[in-house]
Amino acid sequence: MISARVLRHPYWIVGSKYTNIRIFAFMKKILIINGPNLNLLGKREPLVYGDKKFGDYLKSLKILFPGTGISYFQSNIEGEIIGALQKADGKYTGVILNAGGYTHTSVAIGDAVKAISIPVIEVHISNVYSREPFRHVSYIAPAAKGVIAGFGLDSYRLAMESLLYA
Repeated sequence: MISARVLRHPYWIVGSKYTNIRIFAFMKKILIINGPNLNLLGKREPLVYGDKKFGDYLKSLKILFPGTGISYFQSNIEGEIIGALQKADGKYTGVILNAGGYTHTSVAIGDAVKAISIPVIEVHISNVYSREPFRHVSYIAPAAKGVIAGFGLDSYRLAMESLLYA
């Protein structure tokens, strides 16, 4: 007997006792944007940011969310991050943004987040609120759907779940 059941995930499983097939109702596309110095993950301050390279973590995210198109962009240049946000509008379901140090200084990136129609989740690997006082200010948070900070690289997984299931 073949049965279908709706899961928490954006697909149905149709199967029998011999096979299971995933049928995707729609594919969501998420863009992850990392800002300055995040290309150094795995080398830079491992006690704060961990010792895993982002490329390795990205592979695990793609395995964890097989029905989701995940794209990745990293830049140390403010204008390139703004350009990536603007190009994402209408092309992606949502954006996960770790603007790094620009979070606390860039009015322009905050304005770009305000200007687009898709949700943006601000993420930080470290708990910025337990660090230096200048890191407690975000020009992105007022326009973001939410902020996730302090869970290491797992902050990205939590943001994915928010964009996909909330």
